[in-house]
Amino acid sequence: MTTAAIITICVIVLAIILFATEALPIDLVAISIMIILVITGVITPQEGVEGFSNKATITVAFMFVLSAALLKTGALQMLAHRLSNIFRYNFNSGILMMMFMIAVISAFVNNTPVVAVFIPVVIQIAHTSGQSPSKMLIPLSFASIFGGMCTLIGTSTNILVSGIAEKEGEKAVEMFQMTPVAGVLLVVGIIYMSILGISFLPKTRRTKDLKTKFQVNNYITIVELLANSTSIGKAIMNSELVTEFNMDIIEVRRNGSQFTLPPGDFGLHKGDILKVRCDVEKLKSLKGKTKTLSMSPLKIGDNDLSGKNSALVEMVITSSSEIHGKTLKELDFRRRFRAIPLAIKHRDDIQHEDLYDVKLSAGDIILAEVKSHYVKELVKLESGQNAPFVLLSEDHITEFDKKKFGIVMSLITIMVVLASLGLLDIMVGAITAVIILVFTKILSMKEIYKAINWKIIFLLVGALSLGLAIHKTGLDLFIAEQLLTQLQPLGMIAIISGLYLITSLLTEVMSNNASAALMTPIAIALAHSSGIDVLPFLVTVMIAASATFMTPIGYQTNTMVYSAGNYKFRDFFKVGFLLNMLFWIISSFAIPWYFNLI
Repeated sequence: MTTAAIITICVIVLAIILFATEALPIDLVAISIMIILVITGVITPQEGVEGFSNKATITVAFMFVLSAALLKTGALQMLAHRLSNIFRYNFNSGILMMMFMIAVISAFVNNTPVVAVFIPVVIQIAHTSGQSPSKMLIPLSFASIFGGMCTLIGTSTNILVSGIAEKEGEKAVEMFQMTPVAGVLLVVGIIYMSILGISFLPKTRRTKDLKTKFQVNNYITIVELLANSTSIGKAIMNSELVTEFNMDIIEVRRNGSQFTLPPGDFGLHKGDILKVRCDVEKLKSLKGKTKTLSMSPLKIGDNDLSGKNSALVEMVITSSSEIHGKTLKELDFRRRFRAIPLAIKHRDDIQHEDLYDVKLSAGDIILAEVKSHYVKELVKLESGQNAPFVLLSEDHITEFDKKKFGIVMSLITIMVVLASLGLLDIMVGAITAVIILVFTKILSMKEIYKAINWKIIFLLVGALSLGLAIHKTGLDLFIAEQLLTQLQPLGMIAIISGLYLITSLLTEVMSNNASAALMTPIAIALAHSSGIDVLPFLVTVMIAASATFMTPIGYQTNTMVYSAGNYKFRDFFKVGFLLNMLFWIISSFAIPWYFNLI
């Protein structure tokens, strides 16, 4: 084995560890992979940056823009809210309808923004229909995965696999070549979740009392500034309440007037009544200098506050969010979002202290008090393709624009039809559709730049360089030969089954795109060594890299519903293990049968 191959193996192991532990952002890990491979001479600098110009990368970027255009029409939001009537009539029918609708939409639109749109609506439906959101949010995520597998443009994973294959001289995968097999899995998945899977999901209801949910009772209180207080006459930012006791002053009441979320230069006066957020120990030490009047009488619930000028919101950090990996201090959270953080929920843990220093991750929920008039601005922020968060505590809907929807859907339909007939390259079609959207003023250039999920783009670039290194060093042939030695005597079903299983297990601990980039060169080498057409092997990797159900970290939509549904890690395993096994067994037989390998 060459030195370059050994270096590549070390990089692969390092990448798997970093992806699994989430020690660093996945896009940073991906670009670091590329740099290490270039510096060590495994690939050239030109080969390292080729991922930026790869057809797969460009296609994915422009598909993000088309998804953003569809979101902007308000069509998805309208469909989401109309689901509520079905759920009120029959819960089981509602689950079936929701999963089918999400799957169909996700087959042609990036599933991350689709799930982001539906999360708050599903929670609202659960509240109004008396059901548990935890019975609905995992089915929502899984349905988006089912649908994404069915077409070339349904997920960036499929586009990436096709792009790597084309780079290695293979024929690009066509629009619907994976649809028959993926369609069978979609039907099986929906039936499983509707009949059996839903019974494995927890019945705990998501409490509407956010004060109880986030356990903030002992952290919000009211204090009065007495005559001997050293904070009198000072601006809030210079007051000892902030500098010494690290408090957030949420509200100031003075002579019958109320100042909500006062700015840092707001001056404090004798007799001011302050509503503050502070941990208990600091409140105890504060008693010697100020008079604690009482615990806050504020009723904290969904948009239910005694203060007329503020609202309480839950902000779920999305997988594509710029917030991921940063702290509230680095984001200048209070100034930027006009909000005071009250608590942060990270998986099973709720953090109340040192909130500005907590490193945030996708799926975390920030409980924040926001000025009422600014909630509309937050709603606008979450409606974009790269929304930094999803609001759970706000019931809102984007106005449906029929004219814009007609134009966007016509462009997507024409692109899909021409690409499936082989009359238009999918990359060219996506770019052309976006240009038309700009000329028709449905999207601006600024919106296009914001729509692209650069985190995924950088991940693809790094993943492509890793795939190139595997092919260039001969690791793909080496691993393929080892697999064939073990599995070929057992037949083609065993070979497909082994390829699927390895890809699926890798996806559960690292990014779906990273596992696809790792396994695609091996799949191609496996096909060549077997003397068989490469397409069935590519379809195997596509499906296995997307069908990840056992953990909340394997796929970005699972991460998004993880905190929103108050799930525990084991909930995904309980419902996802059998589903993973079903998909593995069905694919092991269906792919060889459909492609005439047996």
